[in-house]
Amino acid sequence: MARHIYSCPLRWSDMDAFGHVNNVVYLRYLEEARVDFIWRLAPGDGSGAFTGGVVVARHEISYLRPLFHRHAPVTVELWVKETGAAFITLGYEVKDEETVYARASTMIVPYDLERGRPRRLTSEEEGFLVKYLEDGADGAGGAAGAAGAAEAAPEAAPEATEVAAAPGTVDEEPEGAVTV
Repeated sequence: MARHIYSCPLRWSDMDAFGHVNNVVYLRYLEEARVDFIWRLAPGDGSGAFTGGVVVARHEISYLRPLFHRHAPVTVELWVKETGAAFITLGYEVKDEETVYARASTMIVPYDLERGRPRRLTSEEEGFLVKYLEDGADGAGGAAGAAGAAEAAPEAAPEATEVAAAPGTVDEEPEGAVTV
């Protein structure tokens, strides 16, 4: 199926002290692509889809390569990985022609702003989303990135298990540590 292509400019303020795009900025890139996809394209089709709002339930990002400042924009490709009665999981690649810098997924939930609660997807929204439904991160439009399992698209996290830390590990700060 189709991918939504968003051309994202790099801003000087996106860089961190190491000279590359800061990890947190990738969330902004994903947000820009997601907003462009949902708010511009869906209503642009003459529908009222997604006008009630959506909220983010979860993000997962795999950082694959550093992205350095340049004048050329980076491409964010977005597709629908999965839909449920009341959620959408979007997949992303932040890339240019030859390099994938990051792969990510975001679970969003349609939200009724007036009632202050999640809502189900409408049939109109499902009809829009199905055009972008794709199975896998390297389908049509996918670029070649670094080889290996580290580049696999983020999958759903396994159920969390509480584990007690061993003495002298993460529960205790090292001597002289500064807490921010």
